[in-house]
Amino acid sequence: MAQAAQTNAFDASNSPIRVEHDKKRRQFVIRLNSHDRAVLLYEYVGKKTVDLQHTEVPDAYRGRGIAKHLAKAAMDFVVEEDLKAHLTCWYIQKYVKENPQPQYFEHIYQ
Repeated sequence: MAQAAQTNAFDASNSPIRVEHDKKRRQFVIRLNSHDRAVLLYEYVGKKTVDLQHTEVPDAYRGRGIAKHLAKAAMDFVVEEDLKAHLTCWYIQKYVKENPQPQYFEHIYQ
């Protein structure tokens, strides 16, 4: 018997998650399948300051740790580029609190 194809076959536990950084659109993206994407949006609010504004994971993919990969990529970008960050997005605030890295705190506007 043939197995029915799953519409959300993405499995974060055994798929390597690749975060793409689209600098032109100012977003971090994880492609989940041919049409679903998880995104983290940011905006430059100064020459060396970004506002990490919004993280969005489609409902069918929530609870799998996908947003964590976006948050880590965004915070690593802030550190690598020596930027300051406003954490408008509640998920990024939660991520930083749960993953207290000294290099993150140095780059966050309190």
